[in-house]
Amino acid sequence: MRLIILAAILITVHTLTNGQYGFHRDELATIDDARHLAWGFVAYPPVTPFIARVALELFGTSLAGLRFFAALAQGIAVILTGLMARELGGNRPAQLVAALAVAIAPMSISAGELFQYVSFDYLWWVITAWLTIRLLKSEDPRWFVGIGTAVGLGMMTKYTMGVLVIAMGGGLLLTPARRFLKSPWLWAGIAVSVVIFLPNVLWQIQHHLISLDFLRSIHARDVRIGRTDGFLLNQLFVPACFLTIPLWVAGLHYYFLTEDGRRYRPIGWMFAISLVVFLVAQGRDYYMAPAYPMLLAAGAVALVSRPRWTRGLMWAGLSIGGALGLLLLPIAPVNSPLWNTVGGKNDNFREEIGWPELVETVTAIRDSLPIGERAQTGILTGNYGEAGAVDLYGPARGLPAAISGIDSYWLRGYPDPPPQTLIVLGLSKRSLERDFESCEVAGHITNRYAVMNEETTDHRDIYICRKLRKPWPEFWKGSLHFG
Repeated sequence: MRLIILAAILITVHTLTNGQYGFHRDELATIDDARHLAWGFVAYPPVTPFIARVALELFGTSLAGLRFFAALAQGIAVILTGLMARELGGNRPAQLVAALAVAIAPMSISAGELFQYVSFDYLWWVITAWLTIRLLKSEDPRWFVGIGTAVGLGMMTKYTMGVLVIAMGGGLLLTPARRFLKSPWLWAGIAVSVVIFLPNVLWQIQHHLISLDFLRSIHARDVRIGRTDGFLLNQLFVPACFLTIPLWVAGLHYYFLTEDGRRYRPIGWMFAISLVVFLVAQGRDYYMAPAYPMLLAAGAVALVSRPRWTRGLMWAGLSIGGALGLLLLPIAPVNSPLWNTVGGKNDNFREEIGWPELVETVTAIRDSLPIGERAQTGILTGNYGEAGAVDLYGPARGLPAAISGIDSYWLRGYPDPPPQTLIVLGLSKRSLERDFESCEVAGHITNRYAVMNEETTDHRDIYICRKLRKPWPEFWKGSLHFG
């Protein structure tokens, strides 16, 4: 019951604070994908847009309604982490410690306040770890069916679930649990995961494995601009709260060096192998976030039984970590002292500002055109945030759907007949001069708070372009890009 109460408090806090700013650029793209459901999308598998579609059907385009599902996923992850501690022999205080340690983790907080595939990927990893612990404790291989279901849904959410599959296989091979590899239930679980994941595989084949091109492009970009630098150092601060480091250490000690943890050693290997794979593959620091609950659960079991002064330090760390975690919530009014100290330095918060104003500016530019030209005018965007904003806020202003060469927008193509005049956002003047005979600056992207974000700093100019130099099919073929 305490775990449920804690999860309910977490979900409530997120729901009450998640409407402070606006939609994030990633959320705008996901909402658009939710209106074009398919078995796959360029940037991710289909589960996250499907959940977004459910949110749209239930709550409309409600910011808090959409993000409720992200908060719910984190609430369930908190409960399951406590249950992992219980399966490992932890008493109620240990279960509560494990759950609190997850609740205050920076990535868990972020995953509960933004609707992104990260939120649900986190949950599938935790479910898989909990089911694996149940398997190892009961020695009942029928749990492989549940594990296969979680893995299949995880692969339909984010492809990094494949790393956990590799790590789980390694954990079984490196321990006496390898005996389970002979079980027909393992192959039943594999079959279930394949059946769940198969529709996305077929979609990828039909679309020439376009997501592999996307992943290669994004990974090369992340390496080039330094987003993968400091992977190991950042493990101390990003995936889980640094004040819970004693729990991580105790968790590793439990799995690898204690007699009680010997049965669960595959879980320790699941964490260690995942860490090594992401390190070697130059993954981003937050990719490891969903692996930490399995450490925190074991660490809580180990440390709660320690002397009173050790437990006191642990609770003090959790309390301080919880207070610091509150600063990660979207609670500060924009441009307030707290915003300038914390929120203004948060890239996610800055990217939630200014989308309605952007669409208002585009509308004013459209309205400035001669009446006869407006009907033949389209809106071309360089990134999915701009496209998603136009598609979300534009219909009420009579704007056409956005056209964009980015990710799944490229697959949706352009109107027939194609527009003769284009209002263009997010593309460089140099590229526009290459593609159009005539382009002129018609406005600038701003927001009422004067917050500096990607739109206002990197590509603030809005253009009106006419006379495409190439036929539309030829232009479109070369317009695909990833972001």
